Amino acid sequence: MSELLTYENIDSYRLPAFPSDTETKGALEVLEWAYDTYEEEIVYACSFGIEGIVLIDLISKVKENAKIVFLDTDVHFKETYELIAKVKKKYPQLQIEMKKPELTLDEQAEQYGDELWTTNPNKCCEIRKIIPLNSVLSGSTAWISGLRREQGGARANTEYINIDKKFKSIKVCPLIHWTWKDVWRYAHKNQLDYNVLHDNGYPSIGCRTCTQPAFSMDDLRSGRWTGKGKTECGLHLQ
Repeated sequence: MSELLTYENIDSYRLPAFPSDTETKGALEVLEWAYDTYEEEIVYACSFGIEGIVLIDLISKVKENAKIVFLDTDVHFKETYELIAKVKKKYPQLQIEMKKPELTLDEQAEQYGDELWTTNPNKCCEIRKIIPLNSVLSGSTAWISGLRREQGGARANTEYINIDKKFKSIKVCPLIHWTWKDVWRYAHKNQLDYNVLHDNGYPSIGCRTCTQPAFSMDDLRSGRWTGKGKTECGLHLQ
């Protein structure tokens, strides 16, 4: 058996090459490699936005009982929870974990004050998203993310296979060459359920406390943390 690609040996590892001109722009080929390589040691961290729904459908074609984790901050939109219920029904073999933070909202308020997402959103994201994901990834060698280069910012340089210094893991990103139109074209062609908030001006959906409709479709994440000088929860910042 060949050496497994890990966080520790990625600098000396000869990374595989994937075609980007296939029907799924390399996504299926990357997923097939990922699950063949890591088997049970890879997890998909899904936010259940439209990219997540597309990835879940693609993953189901490769590994029916794949591990999927949703970082349940306890402040998501009800529409998001309703969508997750539909996905669980459509893909009953998937192992979908609702990962909650160690602190309840009441415990967080006691330690840091009410509505921490308003006074210190970075700390709130750390408690309710970053620490829980770190706990999940402590038992996994690699994880899957739905980042796309078209999203811009730090995401513009994303590769299919990335070294994740924050979580000391391998981050696999199958959708890097997909456009916003590609994502929706696939969803409609395959009649996938999606969060109805997407139809109401929310291209990017996170916690209800920190998500508003986008004010510019040229920046699909412009409705996240409006006025906070913040565009990422921190999961993808190295």
